[in-house]
Amino acid sequence: QEQLVESGGGLVQAGGSLNLSCVITGRVLSRYAMGWFRVAPGKGREFVAVISYNAGETAYGDSAKGRFTISREPAKNTIYLQMNSLKPEDTAVYYCAATIRRMSARVQDFGSWGQGTQVTVSS
Repeated sequence: QEQLVESGGGLVQAGGSLNLSCVITGRVLSRYAMGWFRVAPGKGREFVAVISYNAGETAYGDSAKGRFTISREPAKNTIYLQMNSLKPEDTAVYYCAATIRRMSARVQDFGSWGQGTQVTVSS
């Protein structure tokens, strides 16, 4: 059974940046697409970004376009989410997840999830 562990969250001022990491252990998920989702206070799980298993394709949710970048480093079994120009509305718990599908933005397609990392953006 694989395990996904996120890190890199924290408190940042509006306009600042954070780089989230997600390390996958227990199984090499090189054939899996990987995604980031977030849960803001009082809201449901929202798609942020996804990257295909070979990093040839990426897709972003509307809130992430132009500000966030997803990438992966297969040698380290790690994916990243570089977040720039952060806004208070980006405050949420961010989760990484794995799917056997080539690409997806649907929560129900992702079968493995991390525990999440808190991102708080102050105004």
